[in-house]
Amino acid sequence: MRLFYSSPSSSSPKPNFTLFSPYQNPNKFTFKTVPSFKTRLPSLLSLIPPCFSKNYYSSPVLDEETDQRDSLEPQQDTLQKTLVVRRPVMDVSGEDDEAEGDDDALKSSAIDAGLEEFAKKMPIFEPERVESGGAQGKPLRVNLDLALYKARVLARKYRYEEAEKILEKCIYYWPEDGRSYVTLGKILSKQSKKAEARALYERGCQATQGENPYIWQCWAVLENKMGNIRRARELFDAATVADKRHIAAWHGWAVLELKQGNVKKARHLLAKGLKFCGGNEYIYQTLALLEAKADRYEQARYLFRQATKCNPKSCASWLAWAQMEVQQENNPAARLLFEKAVQASPKNRFAWHVWGVFEANIGNIDEGRKLLKIGHALNPRDPVLLQSLALLEYKQSTANLARVLFRKASELDPRHQPVWIAWGWMEWKEGNISTARELYQRALSIDSTSESAARCLQAWGVLEQRAGNLSAARRLFRSSLNIHSQSYVTWMTWAALEDDQGNSVRAEEIRNLYFQQRTEVVDDASWVMGFLDVIDPALDSIKRLLNLDQNLSNKAQKPLKDAGANQNSAQEPLVSPSSGQNDGIDIENKSRFNLDAFIKEELSLDPSKLDIPMEISGNLAPNKRIKSPRRMWRSPKRTTRTFPRPNM
Repeated sequence: MRLFYSSPSSSSPKPNFTLFSPYQNPNKFTFKTVPSFKTRLPSLLSLIPPCFSKNYYSSPVLDEETDQRDSLEPQQDTLQKTLVVRRPVMDVSGEDDEAEGDDDALKSSAIDAGLEEFAKKMPIFEPERVESGGAQGKPLRVNLDLALYKARVLARKYRYEEAEKILEKCIYYWPEDGRSYVTLGKILSKQSKKAEARALYERGCQATQGENPYIWQCWAVLENKMGNIRRARELFDAATVADKRHIAAWHGWAVLELKQGNVKKARHLLAKGLKFCGGNEYIYQTLALLEAKADRYEQARYLFRQATKCNPKSCASWLAWAQMEVQQENNPAARLLFEKAVQASPKNRFAWHVWGVFEANIGNIDEGRKLLKIGHALNPRDPVLLQSLALLEYKQSTANLARVLFRKASELDPRHQPVWIAWGWMEWKEGNISTARELYQRALSIDSTSESAARCLQAWGVLEQRAGNLSAARRLFRSSLNIHSQSYVTWMTWAALEDDQGNSVRAEEIRNLYFQQRTEVVDDASWVMGFLDVIDPALDSIKRLLNLDQNLSNKAQKPLKDAGANQNSAQEPLVSPSSGQNDGIDIENKSRFNLDAFIKEELSLDPSKLDIPMEISGNLAPNKRIKSPRRMWRSPKRTTRTFPRPNM
């Protein structure tokens, strides 16, 4: 075996080494141990011929120079200076050494020691060691879970930069894990870095070879928010192909179709979700909302009940059911469902917020204020609760108190558009026109393409209309409709403006434009029978439960304009009297729920210490505090230049 090769024409005594390439697959070589070498690496000696053999001295290694032994030591020093390689760590077993130890000791020579020392420094003799070096630099997988948890905690505290650095490291070490891409993409979306989030999701799909449905689904939601409906459909489809049991993809796709007015397509997708994934509270909840929208309240209640059966801790299902009862003016039942919602998720900000607004709207001002304060105590960084509390205080107390609350909410989340819009509306009501304009401009600077921006433009248009700037008002109405063309309020407000100016022909044209471009949503009542076949084979028991044998065909043939004529359903309890059962839900006009005891025992809150401090506390404000919008923005000299005239 030829290890060294020296060119005859070379005058340099330094040999030219011809060894195996270190980039070859090490698994193709098998190494055996020759006990004549006292080395620590077992795989070394299979590549070195036995130096004590008689045939060895006739090999080409030493043919050119007979006095190689004398020149070996200078070469060894040169190699020590030029070759710096990790030393092998594996030891030769002691049994083999003991077997032939005496003979090997007698036959060892200076060249044996030199080759041994040289081989220790060559990386080709330790292929496993070279490959395992990269693995040693990769942390254990348990560190991934810890890092993801820490990143989510930092994101909840609005420390996005620190969270992004952690997640980038997770992607570097574990590129095949989809959780890092999903978490980082959501953080980027919250900061309105949509282009970066899109590129990240695309990179994640490539790294996971398109087999992670969570990345596809998050990417589809992002495209849907950006208005790319066709692209969102393709991504939802890819998510269902990656995993047909991924319920979030079926549900998200169905919600997209509902927003586009494709009710039949949405029902088909929801039915597929139930077929492949089984019962799911979100599927049942969306189907129940469809039934409630079609004035089929019995079916809606049944589906809500199925949702709460699938997951009694689903706060969203209880809230959606409660809101349906609020629309039906069934206040005692709605209050009971709100209580169920807060018991299912005691710290859920949506539950406390919706319940507090409900109580305030029906006249229970103190109860509504208390519920909003409880929600704020549990979620001190949520601006929505402070926004609703500010509007409540403005109506029931003073504008100065509302301003303090608005300012606190805007400092908690400066990018929350509804806070600036509501604050601007209050200032307009107070007669501070210039301040209201500044606040509306501040809201639009955050995002000028969202539905919140459309509402802001409509409110700003009303302000300019009342101020006499009719040209500016028309431009603002047009800009609002370019963002959200289905807004009935904006169309009718614009038509009323033209009527007030005596342009009755133009006002009629605007009304006709609305009816021509609006999206018709047509629902099929007969689909209920097919859906019940999907969710429960025992159709007879369902028919008895919902009394479908007598009422379903009549409801299917009932005209839409007469659907709301029957007022008896507005006073129905949560469970239909025809069913004769309540599925374990205690329905009474007066609830036994003790709010003070609940928050004291379950949430460790003192009911007497719920007042919000009016000063801005340092621990609640973000790290980078912003100035007041009155100091940040200057009122434009001409409002009409703010928005160019869009094409109709």
